[in-house]
Amino acid sequence: MKNKNKTWFITGTSQGIGLVLVKQLLASGFNVVATARNKETLKTAVGISSDQFLPLQVNLVDEESVKEAVSSAIEHFGSVDYVVNNAGYGLIGGIEESSDAEVRANFDVNVFGLLNVTRAILPHMRAAKWGHIINLSSVFGLIAGAGWGIYCGTKFAVEGISEALAQEVKPFGVNVTLIEPGYVRTNFLNSSSLIASKNPIEDYISIREGVNAHQNDIPGKQLGDPEKVAGLIIKVAQNPEPPLRLLTGSDAYEFANYKIDSLKKEIEINKELTFSSDFKE
Repeated sequence: MKNKNKTWFITGTSQGIGLVLVKQLLASGFNVVATARNKETLKTAVGISSDQFLPLQVNLVDEESVKEAVSSAIEHFGSVDYVVNNAGYGLIGGIEESSDAEVRANFDVNVFGLLNVTRAILPHMRAAKWGHIINLSSVFGLIAGAGWGIYCGTKFAVEGISEALAQEVKPFGVNVTLIEPGYVRTNFLNSSSLIASKNPIEDYISIREGVNAHQNDIPGKQLGDPEKVAGLIIKVAQNPEPPLRLLTGSDAYEFANYKIDSLKKEIEINKELTFSSDFKE
C-alpha cells in the first residue's frame, strides 16, 4: 500500500516532536490528521496547505471533542492507520510542592487525554483488523528523579497502560509501541510545555537547583535530535513486528540501564525477605 493511502492521527502537533513528525510525514506522502489546542496556531506552525493535511482543534480532556476529531479523520480519509499520542507537558517541582490542581491537570493531559484518544480509535482499528498505536512516553517513565515525581508518575502510568493494551489488542492485528526519549533538543524545557509548581518550598534545595538547571542551563544542550526521533517513529511504524518499547538517545539508554541494574541488585539483596512471606506448605 502506498504512503498516500495510509493515515496518521497525531496529537500535540503545534511544536516539538509532534510538529517535526507532521512535516516529515507530509513530505513522505502520508495523510496526516494533526490536532492541537489552537487550529490556527497549528496551521501556521506546519506552514503547509495540502489535501493530505487535516488540522483539527481538539480538547483532549473532553471525550466528546476527541470522538468528533476521530470521526472527522475517518470521514475525511476513510481510515486511520497510525495513532501517535504525543500531547503532553512537564510539571517540575517536589511532591509536597505540587498542588492537587496542578497534579490533576498534568494527569488529565498526559494520561486521560491519551486514554480518550485510544478508546475513540480502537473500535475502528478492531473492525479493520489493523492499526498501530504509538505512545510518547519517556525514559522517565522507567526511572524517576527528585522534582519530577508527578511528571514521571504520568509517564509510569502511560507505560503500564500501554503494556497491558498491547496484549489486549494484539489478537485484532493492532500493535502498540512506547517511544521513550531521553532529553530532546526541542523547546520543551523553555516553553509552556514545562510548568514549575507555583508554591516552591525553599527547604528543598536540590529541587530548586534542578528547576534552575532545567530552565536555564540544559535548554539547547540536549543530546536528542527531534528530526531523528521523528524519523525513528516513522521507521518503527513500518516494521511488521514493531517493538513494545524503543528508547531514543544514548542518555535514555544509560538511564534505563541504571534503573535495570539497581532494580536487579535490590531484588537480589532482599531475596530472603521476599521469599519469607510465602506460606510454608
